[in-house]
Amino acid sequence: MNAANAASGGSRHTGAEVREPHCEAKKNVTGLRDPALGRSRGGLTSKIHLACDGQGRPLGFVVTGGNSNDRTRCAAVMGAIKAPRIGPGGPRIRPDHVLGDTGYSSKPIRSWLRRRGIPHTIPERADQARNRARHGSRGGRPPALDREIRRQRNVRERCFNRLKQWCGITTRYDETARSYEAAVTLASLLMWS
Repeated sequence: MNAANAASGGSRHTGAEVREPHCEAKKNVTGLRDPALGRSRGGLTSKIHLACDGQGRPLGFVVTGGNSNDRTRCAAVMGAIKAPRIGPGGPRIRPDHVLGDTGYSSKPIRSWLRRRGIPHTIPERADQARNRARHGSRGGRPPALDREIRRQRNVRERCFNRLKQWCGITTRYDETARSYEAAVTLASLLMWS
């Protein structure tokens, strides 16, 4: 029960309305907080933005609606990484190297990774290469791409394939985002064992 309903006993005020403070998590029609569902061509879908280690084990993830862009969730996924250390010290939150798809190819993401001193291998999209070439020498240099490191990108795909073996994750029977995240967390933990 929110503060407005508690103050009025559940009835409507006839005078000035008491408004709830603005919050980032939007309520849907049933009153649940952010169900992580988004409308796409296939209907209502969810998307898992995931970071994994070199052996294909999940390190951190964020669940959003299926219409959410990968570029907008890069910082949230990187913030979800907390790899425990062997011995004293806090968890590692900075990866050694980031391999990304063309979905993560943007200036803000590249500069965000550079500011934090994280080396990255992200291929440039074809439209970005055309725009850079069209500007000539003012377009800048193409980003460096190490093809040997790029070949390791299949590790992430294998991680997703292992997660998709769980029927509940693939089909998303869960009504709330919290229970869906719990299922993804459980599958991730079992992948580490």
